[in-house]
Parts: sequence; C-alpha cells; structure tokens
Amino acid sequence: MRFKMIGLAAVALMAAFGAAQAQQTKTMAVSIPAADHGWTGGVVYHAQEQAKALEARYPGLKVIVKTSPDGASQANALEDLTTQGIDALVALPHNSDELTDPIRQVKSKGVFITVVDRALSDQSIQDLYVAGNNPELGRVAGKYIKDTLGTGDVVVIRGLPIVIDEERIKGFDEAIAGSGIKVLDKQFGNWSRDDAFKVMQDYLAKYPKIDAVWCQDDDMAVGVLEAIQQANRSDIKFVVGGAGMKDMVKKVMDGDKMIPVDVLYPPAMVAVAMDLTAANLYDHLPVRGRYILDATLVTKDNAKEFYYPDSPF
Repeated sequence: MRFKMIGLAAVALMAAFGAAQAQQTKTMAVSIPAADHGWTGGVVYHAQEQAKALEARYPGLKVIVKTSPDGASQANALEDLTTQGIDALVALPHNSDELTDPIRQVKSKGVFITVVDRALSDQSIQDLYVAGNNPELGRVAGKYIKDTLGTGDVVVIRGLPIVIDEERIKGFDEAIAGSGIKVLDKQFGNWSRDDAFKVMQDYLAKYPKIDAVWCQDDDMAVGVLEAIQQANRSDIKFVVGGAGMKDMVKKVMDGDKMIPVDVLYPPAMVAVAMDLTAANLYDHLPVRGRYILDATLVTKDNAKEFYYPDSPF
C-alpha cells in the first residue's frame, strides 16, 4: 500500500508538472495600430493593461502586444509573431483588405484568430469577432438629438469615407427620419480634431443658426467645441460625440451643458477580446462567434461606470 501511494503521488506530481508546462507554452499575440490618434491611444492602453491582468490570472500565459504604424508594418509584424509559435492572435487591423491574407497565413498555422473592430474581407478566417455597434452609435445619437430638440437645425461631421462611417450615418438618418430635425450639412472630419475644427469653422461662417452638432467621434468633438468657443456662438445648445473619451465622459459627469451625453464605442473592446480569447485557451469555453458591444448612451447618471482616469483617451 505504501509503494502504491508513493506511485500515485508521483503520477499526480508529474500531471501537475505537465499541466504547468502546458500553461507555459500558451502565447497570445495582440497586433494593433500604434497610437496615431486618441481612440487608438486608448486601444493601446487597454491592451497593455489587460495583458498584465491576464498574465496574473493565468500563470504561464505570455501576452505579446505589438503596435504598428501602418498596414504594411502590421503585416510584417504578424509574420514575425507567427515564427514565435503563438497559440492565439488578437488583431485590430489597420485595413481589413490589406490584413486579410496575412491573418489567413497565421490561421493556417492552427492559431485561434480574434478580430477586433474592423472585420476581415474573408470573415471565415475569424474564430471570434468583437466590435462596437456602428449603426447603433448613429441611431442612439440621432434619437437623443430628436428627443431633446424636437425640432431644430443640426450639422453633422462625418468620419472617414469608409463602411464604418456609412453605417453610423445610416443609423443616424433612420433615427431622425420623419422628425422635425433638419440636417443643414454633412462633411468629413476624418476623425481628426484639427479637421473637425476647420469643418466647424466653415459651418459657423455659413449658417447663422445651428441648434446642435453630431460629430460621431470625441476627438472631433474637441475641435468642434474649440471652434464654437472661438466664434463666441451661443445658439448651439449641445454637441454629441462618441467613443467614450475620458475628457468627454468627465464633462458628462460634471453636467457640462455643451456635452450632456456621449455614445460609447469603447477602445476597451480590445480588452474584452483578449479576455474571451484567454477563456478559449484556458477555460475551454465556447467563445467562437460575434460579440457586438452596445452603443450605450452615457449620461450623468451612469458616466462613472465608463470613466477611466488613467487612460490617455
């Protein structure tokens, strides 16, 4: 009996050692754009913070966060990451078309693929897709403006001429259809506070009365507010942006009349994607599929839930 117990103990120790060794071989690569504007700065922050949290939660897990300044650099980074023997890839592509084939090559190595925000051209490559709700972002903003103003003149500052922008605009237009809201103008601000500042300056010179502004992105809202302040215009009642920039969420918390609400499209979605990917690696949970986050309306009542004071965005 004594020798039998020693033998069983040895088997248990070997099993535990084997499990630990297996854990040590798990590597998650996270490939994301460099912080070229506010929202991607938030993505980098949340990816780095979640990497530390996951490595603490899952002993032996190695998380490699790699940022790239453009699509070509990201494709090269993916090739380098694959040579390191990764088990899973979480990728937010610079450009869906440009990164589809490089990610396909990673997939061919048996790697679990999670795509964030910008879906691949061939979505069959994705094991998991995590994103915000672009049509809903526009719809929520439009509904708030319609419900708050009832009737009024609104100007819109769009993002970039890509599918995401089209989805947001469509949601907005559907929300205000048949109402007393009149859209005076729609111009592209390229999700840039400087470009939005210039567009807003043009609007202010062109239209003597504007009741509200929808600019679809909080970075652009910064430029819009600056243009309004410089022009000393008092007719504009409020500005609705989107994404969840900490400065805008703080304004909502503080009851700022010009920023009464915000609409979430959180950069923290990359952390959600990483968390679900780790659950697939270690907990064997069925996480495959599409996870679309709500475009929550941030108000003074719930703003504290979405405020990240240490984030750059």
